Amino acid sequence: MTVELICVGTELLLGNIVNTNAAYLSEKCAALGLSMYYQSVVGDNPGRLQKLLETAKERSEIIILCGGLGPTQDDLTKETAAQVMGKTLVMDERARKEIEKYLNQMHHSITENNWKQAMVPQDAIVLYNKNGTAPGIIMEGDGCTMILLPGPPGELIPMFEQQVYPYLHKLQPEVICSKMVKLSGIGESRVETEILDLIEGQDNPTIATYAKTAEVHLRITAKAKNQEAAMHLIRPMEEELYRRFGSHIYTDEEAVTLEEAIAALLKERSLTISTAESCTGGLLSGRLVNVPGISEYFKEGYITYSNEAKEKLLHVSHRTLQNFGAVSPETAKEMAEGCRKAAGSDIGVGITGVAGPDGGTKDKPVGLVYIGCCCMGNTYVKEFRFRGNRSRVRESSVAQALNLLRSAILEETGK
Repeated sequence: MTVELICVGTELLLGNIVNTNAAYLSEKCAALGLSMYYQSVVGDNPGRLQKLLETAKERSEIIILCGGLGPTQDDLTKETAAQVMGKTLVMDERARKEIEKYLNQMHHSITENNWKQAMVPQDAIVLYNKNGTAPGIIMEGDGCTMILLPGPPGELIPMFEQQVYPYLHKLQPEVICSKMVKLSGIGESRVETEILDLIEGQDNPTIATYAKTAEVHLRITAKAKNQEAAMHLIRPMEEELYRRFGSHIYTDEEAVTLEEAIAALLKERSLTISTAESCTGGLLSGRLVNVPGISEYFKEGYITYSNEAKEKLLHVSHRTLQNFGAVSPETAKEMAEGCRKAAGSDIGVGITGVAGPDGGTKDKPVGLVYIGCCCMGNTYVKEFRFRGNRSRVRESSVAQALNLLRSAILEETGK
């Protein structure tokens, strides 16, 4: 079945409120096996909303609207939707009593316009609101179902999960499940080439690639009568990806980040780490300390922006800086080795480069970055040439440093 989402509110168009409802409802509808082809945001204008609803009725079997169910004059979602569905509004006594009860409990004075929210389309299914005043509405007719939900997430989410989800599940008994497989240390084009046969032959499950900064994520999606059956379809595809990409896969859990996977490796292999950063200015250590419990393995982080700091704190050779410059593989190597020695850690990572927008030369342009990783005495150095603004260069540098770090750990300790 097809579902369409319409979010109502001028404040959404102006950017005053972030539309988190759209992300939440999209995910829930996908899990229900509903196909969503259109999403819209419309202001508090009944004329434009009416035209949008009439168009949506022609192309979608289910229309979910959120917002515009309040007591004020510009809250016209219910009135407009009822008009499009050919329904008249009637007073719902239960809704009126629950609105009165809620406002009394909150010690709010009751004004006449509050009763506007108790008016519901005739023959509609009323979704009584335990977390606010506006009830939700389900209207059926003309081969279309309209579901109206209040805008505040604290009201919308429990109403959807407790009342709308069971209703939709009866309409669409199949479910859609997915599994995310995340790779590092391999480019998107190579990944796509390696799985081209799977993409061309896909049916159920399907596979899709998503390029991230220095990572590639693969989502496997299957439709079945229940979650267990869907995961049964997903499992062989997941196993095939492990056969093809091996240690490039750092997790098959959607919520796990690359730094969390690295922290797990450090814990598993009882390794400690330190960092030395120039152009990234602490971003790498920041990514690592995002992980709870990393203090057991992360010993020290050095921000050595100047040559003097590189010499003083990391003991980078003055001759190296003089002969090769701060942005060089030689300096990156000595930074990694220097921070490892200074901190007494098992691993040291050094980053040096030209983040821009100024400071680049013909030989060393903006975006040139060297990353060194000294892991248990063996040092790896890689050169990168990134594009983009200063922020992009720095973020890309950190992402590649994490990739190099993970590869070095696997190389030195066994995959």
